[in-house]
Amino acid sequence: MLGTIVNALAIIAGSMLGLIFRGGIPEKYNKTVLQSISLAVILIGIINALKTEDMLLLIFSLVIGSILGELLRIENRLEKLGNAIENNMKKLEDFAKTNLKFLQKLSKRSLSSTSSNISKGFVNASLIYCIGSMAIIGALESGLTNNHQTLFAKSILDGISSIAFTSSLGIGVLFSAIPVFLYQGFITITASFMKSFLVDSVITEMSAVGGLLILALGLTMLEIKKIRVGNMLPAIFIPLLYYMLRSIF
Repeated sequence: MLGTIVNALAIIAGSMLGLIFRGGIPEKYNKTVLQSISLAVILIGIINALKTEDMLLLIFSLVIGSILGELLRIENRLEKLGNAIENNMKKLEDFAKTNLKFLQKLSKRSLSSTSSNISKGFVNASLIYCIGSMAIIGALESGLTNNHQTLFAKSILDGISSIAFTSSLGIGVLFSAIPVFLYQGFITITASFMKSFLVDSVITEMSAVGGLLILALGLTMLEIKKIRVGNMLPAIFIPLLYYMLRSIF
């Protein structure tokens, strides 16, 4: 779990820096940086998607996973969670304004200017940090071999990008550290109990599906097309389920 803990802390640290620079960075720079990161996200998605060795499995994983995601209403639940955090932040801001001058000053500087984007920042950042191949492979390596190097590298990337994301989208990005911790922690713990099933072919196909999802997320970030990526998340685990069933039967 060490790699996952470091990753979550890196996002928090980067987000706090992003809040500090939020008022000092012109909007045009925030927008350009966010667009450049979006292009990098698309490239990462393409590279990983092309690694697939079973196109039919990739297609069926996306179809089945999307159906499951729609049934579970994953994206709606993420948005509700983001809205709940936003409401709590508004309550905190009201408390600050009526009680402590220091917190009031802080709230004017950060909370009031970001509260309207908390849900958007939380959802987008959570998806970016969770569905990438590095999240999957790094968490699997952590659970299977106790090797945290991939997650350490991901922590650096997430920490840097969270500065730009928070500067542009607000404090909601900071709270994305929570689903990152839960998601990668779950994969790490599960991997330690499923070593016999997680062969190279399984990891490759899971990463390929994740690559397509991150490509879709990049398109959404660039506002080219709104894609409900959150509801496609179960698709990542369909290759694992497929190989498990095949090995049993």
